[in-house]
Amino acid sequence: MDPSNLEKQSLPEEPRFLDFPHLPDDATRDGKPLLNKYSSTITKGHDFPGAQAMLYAAGVPDAEAMKNSPHVGIASVWWEGNPCNMHLLDLGKIVKESVQKQGMLAWQYNTIGVSDAITMGGEGKDNSRHPTDTDSIETVTCAQHHDACITLPGCDKNMPGCIMAMARHNRPSIMIYGGTTAVGYSNLLRKPINISTCYEAHGAYLYNTLAQPDSDGGDTSKTKDEIMTDIEQHACPGAGACGGMYTANTMATAIESMGLTLPGSSSTPATSNAKMRECNKAADAIRTCMERNIKPRDLLTKRSFENAMVITMALGGSTNSVVHLLAMATTAGVPLSLADFQRVSDKIPFIADLAPSGKYYMADLYEIGGVPSVQKLLVAAGLLDGAIPTVTGKTLAQNIDPFPSLPQDQVIIHPLAHPIKATGHLQILTGNLAPGGAVAKITGKEGIRFVGTARVFDKETQLDAALNRGEITPGANVVLVVRYEGPRGGPGMPEQLKSSAAIMGAKLTNVALVTDGRYSGASHGFIVGHVVPEAAVGGPIAVVRDGDTVTIDAATNELHMDVSAEELATRMAAWRAPRKTVTRGVLAKYAHLVGDASHGALTDQF
Repeated sequence: MDPSNLEKQSLPEEPRFLDFPHLPDDATRDGKPLLNKYSSTITKGHDFPGAQAMLYAAGVPDAEAMKNSPHVGIASVWWEGNPCNMHLLDLGKIVKESVQKQGMLAWQYNTIGVSDAITMGGEGKDNSRHPTDTDSIETVTCAQHHDACITLPGCDKNMPGCIMAMARHNRPSIMIYGGTTAVGYSNLLRKPINISTCYEAHGAYLYNTLAQPDSDGGDTSKTKDEIMTDIEQHACPGAGACGGMYTANTMATAIESMGLTLPGSSSTPATSNAKMRECNKAADAIRTCMERNIKPRDLLTKRSFENAMVITMALGGSTNSVVHLLAMATTAGVPLSLADFQRVSDKIPFIADLAPSGKYYMADLYEIGGVPSVQKLLVAAGLLDGAIPTVTGKTLAQNIDPFPSLPQDQVIIHPLAHPIKATGHLQILTGNLAPGGAVAKITGKEGIRFVGTARVFDKETQLDAALNRGEITPGANVVLVVRYEGPRGGPGMPEQLKSSAAIMGAKLTNVALVTDGRYSGASHGFIVGHVVPEAAVGGPIAVVRDGDTVTIDAATNELHMDVSAEELATRMAAWRAPRKTVTRGVLAKYAHLVGDASHGALTDQF
């Protein structure tokens, strides 16, 4: 082991990573910076002959390249069977070719992910959040002595996972977002659709209200089963992430606003020529990062996280952004808390008419200038920090300067003076139901306060079954409380789009949802998630009972059940933790290690 790592054993406990030998940051040859700072450990001289033999076999062309060429890892979060990720291997090949043209060695490798949409509402959803991509990218980068890293994520958790891996190894890095999908179209409903339509239509299907429109003079003869089949076949036209301001697009826009991607990456469609050009440009950018020694933790700062929160509030991003940004910040050693999200939400107007609560999609935003044009608006208004550094070696403001301003006649982004909501849609709630915090998505379209009678379910599958039986009905206000779905209780903190979308599709406007699990970025309505402490560790949500009155108030940031302190103490004293649902395998490891959602639900904070 390197002596510097041995010395750490005698130091006080603190967050730290293993050091790897490397050349000094200012190392040069013939007046030019040396870019093979880490790989030179195994490629110089003959200290690691076996490593060099393997590298020759893998494709290093000659001794000159062995001794001098930097090694760039290209990590595609690729697998077949999911449109968000199925094209990333091919994008990675474009990146690899462009890196090789720069005289660098490009090593493409793969990490894994899980499709949120495919696993939604089933047992597979528990596997969505444990950090496979983070761990594997860190592992390959460090073990293979790569000098730099280019990642290509596509689906929800991939983006924060890649950034967390970059923060861990802290070598020059760039993220290339796989891009959004095109907008789908239903021939039977005669309107644009997307993945969220599937789940909302399912609610209408269950409550026998799914039908063709009768207001346009078109066909109304198709059955609800025929309509569902049409939606399923046309909601996702091809490669790319889910098209609304859901979690994938939310995290991509946040990361672009932090300076960790090339400008425009988050809104460039997956199969566009512009996305191919972005992949070609990545080699120039990663060389700039290497030459100027721009590292991920140089860019992951409180200022850049502020930008991430601002763009998320302005565009109406996913509740998942809270737990993901908290995890990214903690990994990078940046102080960030729930209070920061509320502070930003209080000052940033919600201005984007984007799905799930709005009409338009990311592909539509691309056509009017994309995210850079929105950034120009926010920078000009003093709401977004244009002076932060980025992977291009320029500031964010310099990156977006060539992009057009939003067209005067566009209708997707509202003027700052006339927003959809004067403040952010994400609200941090506390109270006797969530003393450690909870995250609500409240666009204002359903009001800002909800009071209802609790109906409690110990798993989302129980609520799904109740919906399938038609037991949740219009009438008096009801707060559906779904518990034991948190990081430990799920385990895995699964999303609950199946139930939340079904309620929207069934037009049950008298219903609010509260859970210690998560909601999809496609979820909308009166929803509250990420309740801390979660039920599995004895949080108050574990002792809510049917019939309790629950208040959700975005004006006072309160999540409260009408139970006295004495009664609550009595219930807590009688509570017993349920037996663990899983005790072996990856989910058991995750449940044993994971922390709470208010601190990013991380697995290495011990």
